[in-house]
Amino acid sequence: MIKNLVVDIRLIFGLIIAHILIYFSFHDKAIFWYIFTGSILVLIAYSMFQGDVDDELSFIQYLLFGAISGLILYSVFWLGYHLMELFHLPFENQIRKLYKWFAPSLFWQYLALILVAAPGEELFWRGFVQKRFMNYLKPAVSITVGACLYASVHIYSGSFLLVLASLISGFVWGTLYFWKKSMPLVIVSHIIFDIMIFIILPFT
Repeated sequence: MIKNLVVDIRLIFGLIIAHILIYFSFHDKAIFWYIFTGSILVLIAYSMFQGDVDDELSFIQYLLFGAISGLILYSVFWLGYHLMELFHLPFENQIRKLYKWFAPSLFWQYLALILVAAPGEELFWRGFVQKRFMNYLKPAVSITVGACLYASVHIYSGSFLLVLASLISGFVWGTLYFWKKSMPLVIVSHIIFDIMIFIILPFT
């Protein structure tokens, strides 16, 4: 099985493409949203050519599970943020910089966040990468590896906190995807999380 994983050209090529695209997305903060949106569209196209999308829940079920899980994940990050404040950990300035550099500020960027970025990341990282690993590795390992790879492309942001946040959220969404076998669920969860952290109740 491991030997087959090593020669999975589609998976390897997809990961290389993702790293190249996200590297250039983070390379110039002034045009981040232009490059990032285009990059995610490319990853959506790539992932859609590689297989079917899982959707084993009804509309009401994936909407409900997605909304609840997105709010719970936001609450975990909210709690973490306030614990950092309570213990005077030196991360507040980093969080402020992340919002300044990468948070959407124009109407079209908010649309891109909700309609392109959140669905696209789930389609590629969970619907393609994690699902591909499931062919070769045990579920827990596949979820963990998928989350680590999702976090790895955020290294180019230069922010340890963003990498850590991506690792945690990637593990949560990966677990949800494996548990419920529903891509719409994790997309809704991701969208709700993004709406909370960037629009309704941002940390700064």
